[in-house]
Amino acid sequence: MSLTEIKTAIEALSEKERCELNAWLQDWPADDWDRQMEADARSGRFTPLAREAEDAILAHPARTRSSVAVSRSIR
Repeated sequence: MSLTEIKTAIEALSEKERCELNAWLQDWPADDWDRQMEADARSGRFTPLAREAEDAILAHPARTRSSVAVSRSIR
């Protein structure tokens, strides 16, 4: 079935059926996304990004090293 055929079939659904389809689709990609994000986090892929964010926070005059240290200890 092509994407065009799927879109046509969806357009033919009743409002109730579209709502049910939408609810089903909302859960489905999130599971894949969550698994990928968890794997990336475990692999350390986000460590450089976290350090960059912490450096940006520390560059702000209202922030101190202790406030960033507290956030690091929570992880």
